[in-house]
Amino acid sequence: MAKTGILGEFHTTLAFFGPAWKGEWRRRVYPESFKKFTRRHPLREVIRLATQRLGLKHIVRHEHGWASVDSVYRSLDRKVARSLDPKKTSAVYCYEDGALETFRVAEQLGIRRIYDLPIGYWRAARRILLEEAERSPEWACTIQGLCDSDEKLERKDEELRLAERIVVASSFTARTLAECPFRLAPVSVVPYGADAPVAERSRVRRDGPLRVLFVGSLSQRKGIAEVFEAVDSMGRHAALTVIGRKTGGDCKPLDEALSRCRWIPSLPRERILEEMRGHDVLVFPSLFEGFGLVVTEALSQGLPVITTHRTCGPDVLNEGIEGFLVPPSNPHAIVEKLDLLHCDRERLAAMSEAARKKAEKLNWEDYRQKIVEVVSMQGWQE
Repeated sequence: MAKTGILGEFHTTLAFFGPAWKGEWRRRVYPESFKKFTRRHPLREVIRLATQRLGLKHIVRHEHGWASVDSVYRSLDRKVARSLDPKKTSAVYCYEDGALETFRVAEQLGIRRIYDLPIGYWRAARRILLEEAERSPEWACTIQGLCDSDEKLERKDEELRLAERIVVASSFTARTLAECPFRLAPVSVVPYGADAPVAERSRVRRDGPLRVLFVGSLSQRKGIAEVFEAVDSMGRHAALTVIGRKTGGDCKPLDEALSRCRWIPSLPRERILEEMRGHDVLVFPSLFEGFGLVVTEALSQGLPVITTHRTCGPDVLNEGIEGFLVPPSNPHAIVEKLDLLHCDRERLAAMSEAARKKAEKLNWEDYRQKIVEVVSMQGWQE
């Protein structure tokens, strides 16, 4: 938006500029040229990050804590709403859970309202995750998407009602909106891009166990139980690395499974990409995903992907070429694909090269152009 000259202001909590920042702060670093557009509202977010480290749980308690994620986002939403000026602003682009007050004021001022839904619609999520909790009760404590209050869910619906255009990153997310009980604005599917692929992938090993990688939060929403079961079924023919933090409360089967594999709770993004280059296949059998950037990251490192149709998989993968699509909650289907790759290293090498070439086509410039088309209101009468 900034490059095309249509950005007026960018409101966020924390933002840093320049190359000096390291660790988790790097996720909040922007180019110096972006500084003039940025309006920062950092107080609650700084306190949220600090209290997490100090263990003051009541301050960050889900939804109601003064510095909870929801409180931080609602506070930002209110500040953006107060800043709106119809003489300077023709449209606002907001994200789920942080759009309601901005959209209400924008409607009164005649300002267009664009809504970014980064994950599937909540009614579809609740249905799918409740079914999963009943199917695998021992893993239910890892599913965090079932504790939102009715008030929060009503806010989500009100944001959707006020939106004049909805942007999603995958066809799966678009399909979940069919469960919305009221008429929606037009939906634009704009898939995310991929990093520039590695120049050359190291050769696939001809023997030894298949090196399997999972990256993501250790939640059953991500299908983590199926990953463990599938790799365990492979026995000595597969070795698993898991990168991700635990979610929810204590989960005995999760702790037991982690003791049998190589587990890394957290890594900087550059190190994750490095780990990808040292593995043979990414397994990401998510039950409910807005996109799954880890899929395109893996492709950029020449790593074939086994995932489900509830991710970006159908949008970015050709079945059997760069990866495989398997049914959710089906470890046997994962085992079938892992065994195929373990036994046919020539095919694994070909899929690795195909993954790298696919990443070349999934460039971020296409994403930028399509987003600008939506924000510029091209095709709004479709």
